[in-house]
Amino acid sequence: MHHTLSSLEENALEPTVKDVATKLVAEDIHKRYGDNEVLKGVSLAAKAGDVISIIGASGSGKSTFLRCINFLERPNAGRIIVDGEAVRTKADKTGNLEVADHKQLQRVRTKLAMVFQHFNLWSHMTAIENVMEAPSHVLGVSKKEAEERAREYLEKVGLPPRVEKQYPSHLSGGQQQRVAIARALAMHPDVMLFDEPTSALDPELVGEVLKVMQRLAEEGRTMIVVTHEMGFARNVSNHVMFLHQGRTEEEGAPADVLTAPKSERLRQFLSGSLK
Repeated sequence: MHHTLSSLEENALEPTVKDVATKLVAEDIHKRYGDNEVLKGVSLAAKAGDVISIIGASGSGKSTFLRCINFLERPNAGRIIVDGEAVRTKADKTGNLEVADHKQLQRVRTKLAMVFQHFNLWSHMTAIENVMEAPSHVLGVSKKEAEERAREYLEKVGLPPRVEKQYPSHLSGGQQQRVAIARALAMHPDVMLFDEPTSALDPELVGEVLKVMQRLAEEGRTMIVVTHEMGFARNVSNHVMFLHQGRTEEEGAPADVLTAPKSERLRQFLSGSLK
């Protein structure tokens, strides 16, 4: 299904080849902890502008899969290709994958920005410092440009200027998550990974974060979103994956998958999820 890098290069002149626009491929990802096999061969391909929602019960492997994409979790088998470049891996003594080239992984990771469930902001830094940190230290952007970039994205996620100088502990959960989204945007990533970005929020704050995410989707950003928010999956995504016990049980367009599911497990899951 997916082209190798060499065939990608050969096909680069053919505009009809879809994979030229493919930003991210996760191919047959396996992950286990001891005897517990959490992922049993999950694959995904995201073209520029795709918004892919990953749904499933707790323990289905959704977050683990997302964390394997940027090697926060090390997959035991499979391949990750970002913007046509495969992350180089080698087998260790136990047959598990390990990163073969850490510099390459660092470079590839700058193209994948992650937004976490619990925000993961630096508590000793103000909102604007949190957003400036990675562009300054990872991308080597000047302080002046990092500050301008941070202001631009804090404004983009709807935060007023007074928030800039505030520390995370003085912000609501919704504001903290919007700072985290601004921090991800400031890296100018090819793909944004969202790991249950609204699960830790009070119900009344969920909407403000989903609204920002919907705006990003409308701008054509490529997004992979692990979520329990069925409204977002239905209305904003163009592709939905339903994971069950480490496998993709069903996937496709939201209108098909969420309206007329073929799998009995997905039907049960949706009847429990839909309010």
